[in-house]
Amino acid sequence: MSSNPFRAAQFLTSAPDPRRLPADAGAEIAFAGRSNAGKSSALNAICDQTGLARTSKTPGRTQLLNVFVLNDGGRLIDLPGYGYAKVPEAMREKWRGTIDAYLRERESLRGVVLIMDARHPLKDFDRQMLDFCRAAGLACHVLLTKSDKLSRSEGARTLAGVRRECATQGWSATAQLFSALDKTGLDQARVALAGLLGGESA
Repeated sequence: MSSNPFRAAQFLTSAPDPRRLPADAGAEIAFAGRSNAGKSSALNAICDQTGLARTSKTPGRTQLLNVFVLNDGGRLIDLPGYGYAKVPEAMREKWRGTIDAYLRERESLRGVVLIMDARHPLKDFDRQMLDFCRAAGLACHVLLTKSDKLSRSEGARTLAGVRRECATQGWSATAQLFSALDKTGLDQARVALAGLLGGESA
């Protein structure tokens, strides 16, 4: 990509539930993933902004639906991180309900960017999200983050394994290696996201 349309992303609002989000019109894509998968770091790297999405050494800090708006009106929705054990069970249940309601009800949702730690892909939540996207007809693009922690051959094997599992399970998801640290896969991710926002969803 010669230019990065995501560099213009600006924080718009945080919402405790889908009813408090901006009007359900236009196009938006959601970032979902386990709390320790590097979701906020991936969002910051894609947008070429260090402090756009809140990052923390304590996973689970994203507790609301955080909305970022682009110049053309498209939106990026950062969903609460899922599955961090130190969050009280009542809060985890609330997050699950919020995520579920958003994914089921939001008409402007064009696709999901699913963040997985490349060292530990396809955990239960990841599979649930892929199942949901398949059932809802939503496009899904998988970012296998922290790929800098793997050797080149390990990364290639992991990516091939995830793609093979997607094909076997009938998940119409694309997948790539990604690293916010060494900038691996940034252009590929931006092209994929731009495609989702452009209406090229499943």
